[in-house]
Amino acid sequence: MIVFMDAIAILEEKSLHRRSNPMSQSILRIDSSIKGGESVSRKLTDEIIERLTKADASATVVARDLSEITPPMINGAWLGSVFTPEADRSTEQSATAELSDTLIAEIKAADVLVIALPVYNFAVPAQLKAWIDQICRAGVTFNYSEDGPVGTMTGKRAIVAYASNGTRFGSEIDFASPYIKHMLGFIGITDVQFVASDHMAIDAEASMKAANDAIEGLKLTA
Repeated sequence: MIVFMDAIAILEEKSLHRRSNPMSQSILRIDSSIKGGESVSRKLTDEIIERLTKADASATVVARDLSEITPPMINGAWLGSVFTPEADRSTEQSATAELSDTLIAEIKAADVLVIALPVYNFAVPAQLKAWIDQICRAGVTFNYSEDGPVGTMTGKRAIVAYASNGTRFGSEIDFASPYIKHMLGFIGITDVQFVASDHMAIDAEASMKAANDAIEGLKLTA
């Protein structure tokens, strides 16, 4: 399993792997729960990854745990850095933009994103929002057009593992799943599947069974 690499190495690794295994998938796994091994969303992503890699033994997985290394909040220095052409960046600006460049390279290299979505206070965790802010960059992951923004990360798909104690998936108080679906579409990823375990505090057994059944029903290719 590949864990952390710089942006150039990530894209070179994918190119090499694709040449030697033209039909294999590159999978990017994003975790964000603060509960570690007790996390339901993490257990679901484990199962999703297992199903995908069983179907494609040559698949590669890049794993990023946002609860262990949380991307910093964007600020004015970040904005100035990422909008400065790479060749013109100062040493400080290059260091500021490096993580964003790497996170975007991970998405570019992936065929499938598997995103754990634990619901905190009806919405996405702060660390997942920080990741989203780092990857949404005009001229890189989306462009502006006369008809509005157009995502550039096309030809990919995403599987989202939604977990909550009582916020029902798709309900009027679920602000997490529509947000993550919109943001994925915003950067060009419109093929999004959800696996939901959404009432763990009410009936954990039934909730996990429904999620596991959904995992068994996932489509394995685009």
